[in-house]
Amino acid sequence: MNRTKKKRRSPKLSLILKVFAILAASFLISATTYGVYLTKKAKHVANQSYEELEERKVSPKREAKAEPKDDNISILFIGVDDSEKRGQGSDNSRSDALLLATLNKGDKTVKLVSIPRDSYVYIPEVGYKDKINHAHAFGGPLATIEAVEELFDIPVDYYVRMNFNAFIDVVDALGGIDLEVNIPYAFYEKDENDRFTIYLEPGYHHLDGREALALARTRKHDTDVARGQRQQDIIKAIANKALSLSSITKYDEVIVAIGDNMKTNLTFEDMKSFFTYFSGGAPQIDNITLKGSDDMSTGIYYYLLDEESLEETKQILKSHLEIIPNSSNLTNSDSSISEIGSDYIDADLDVNSFSYSPSN
Repeated sequence: MNRTKKKRRSPKLSLILKVFAILAASFLISATTYGVYLTKKAKHVANQSYEELEERKVSPKREAKAEPKDDNISILFIGVDDSEKRGQGSDNSRSDALLLATLNKGDKTVKLVSIPRDSYVYIPEVGYKDKINHAHAFGGPLATIEAVEELFDIPVDYYVRMNFNAFIDVVDALGGIDLEVNIPYAFYEKDENDRFTIYLEPGYHHLDGREALALARTRKHDTDVARGQRQQDIIKAIANKALSLSSITKYDEVIVAIGDNMKTNLTFEDMKSFFTYFSGGAPQIDNITLKGSDDMSTGIYYYLLDEESLEETKQILKSHLEIIPNSSNLTNSDSSISEIGSDYIDADLDVNSFSYSPSN
């Protein structure tokens, strides 16, 4: 009687398989634990950063509050310099950077407008025209929001105010950013303490937080419009780095950097909903530039917005928010479309935690 001999698995192979199984299990446990830890920490930081706008539950240009989870929304990013050297404090400082983003829930796209700080606009808080960056000094985030709503005739649903320390700390927590430094020539720029210690030169460079901030603030070597374009490039570079696989272990430091230096009326649940914009891949960001001209007729420098360009931008933003019929091919002639996240984590994101699972 012939007996079939069973192949015995090699002891070495069994050991290797067991080791791999243990390592895989350990990785999954560690990733899950890390995700839970980050979620709890982010929630704590978000709660600390939350600052509701008094007497404004919803934009007067909305019939009901827009929810990030369900609606197209707009967010105004306000960068301020509240350093001790300037002695203004976060509530009395002028805004140093203003960027308005509209987010379309349906097609997961973002329109990003950089508003030149010297734009001559009507400021409802004081009832007359002035530089738009003065609005924050007149009445903080609310006065700035109202001025932007007046300018574009759209609702501003949420705001995020960050100071220079947050900017530096976030970039440094990510290990720096890589981008094309779009300046006309090499020069020394002011650092966060207003000392000319940061050397910038044209070309593709790796920048730390202080260098990135200096580049974002640079304007006297060309124009406010060029400055706005650089700020848009920096934001995309930060997003690109934050979404890269190499940054997963740095999220802890990023959360701390943001929490210490940010105020917003976005709740933690609101913030989690933004992960859906990345669940199918990197979102498309369309940069929009506001055309205008320099004016010194009064002895004070103002940037006078071109009415035709402003009207075109209004229509783009309204269309993107679907306040008017949406036209996907409607875009500002000076805008540029690009996708962030060239080495984006190809993952199915869990919006209830910061854990992720690689896609097949």
